[in-house]
Amino acid sequence: MVVGVDLGSFTRAASELGRSQSAISMQVKKLEERAGKPLFVRQGRGLVPNDAGEQLLVFARKIIALNDEAAIAMGVGQAESTVRLGLPQDFFETILPETLSQFADPSDHLHVDVRAGRNAALEDEVLAGRIDVALALFPKNSRGHGDLLATLPTFWFGKRDECFNGNLSGRVPLVLYDHPCLFRTQALKALEMQKRTWRVSLTTPSLAGVWAAVEAGRGVTSRTAHLVPSTVDVVSETAGLPSTPDVEVRLMIADDAASAAQALAQTVEDVTINELAMQVGSSVAGQ
Repeated sequence: MVVGVDLGSFTRAASELGRSQSAISMQVKKLEERAGKPLFVRQGRGLVPNDAGEQLLVFARKIIALNDEAAIAMGVGQAESTVRLGLPQDFFETILPETLSQFADPSDHLHVDVRAGRNAALEDEVLAGRIDVALALFPKNSRGHGDLLATLPTFWFGKRDECFNGNLSGRVPLVLYDHPCLFRTQALKALEMQKRTWRVSLTTPSLAGVWAAVEAGRGVTSRTAHLVPSTVDVVSETAGLPSTPDVEVRLMIADDAASAAQALAQTVEDVTINELAMQVGSSVAGQ
């Protein structure tokens, strides 16, 4: 059940577990018979858990994690447990490498599953128990899950030595993540409040794509100053663009997180605070 949900397909789960599709289907059927109710609904060609299935999935993850920990503690096997970490693309080149470098696996049998995700999606994944630990960005002072680690200012960025440093008249050319995106929402809201006209020059689901388009002079974008390419500059105030709000960096941990996930969360927190404390203008927890 867990592997099928995580992989998004019971066909892929059968391959991953080295079993036939019919064997997996029979196990799913037995689960539903013992539960006395349907656990999945069909979505396209696959099955996704319904409300009852989501409830059982939480317990299933706990059962597997406890089984693995017990096997290791008793020395009766080398059970491999998995801890799932989610991050936005913003932190893949800095916080992720340092976290993996510092994180010590006491059992030497831990599998770390790293996933890139959108901020809102990461929160949902943690709440649903599909991710153990996640770092995500939120609007400042917004309600949400997780512990505040840092508050970062946002700026408008454009190609270095580009005309955006002058008066940006007419429709503002924008380079944006496709929807949904925190920075996109805040930027458009700020422009609308200033009654500035704009046009979307380019959209992409890739952070590298955003920076490539800005470097090519396709338009401006609003983000934090974290890991900005050297060929990109903050757009001058003379361009007349509205200020955009700060964002918060929060750490989220699943309610049923095992000890390995809690240890990873502590490493993520330490690395994030240290990394973002070096960013000028940031407000960082514990600093």
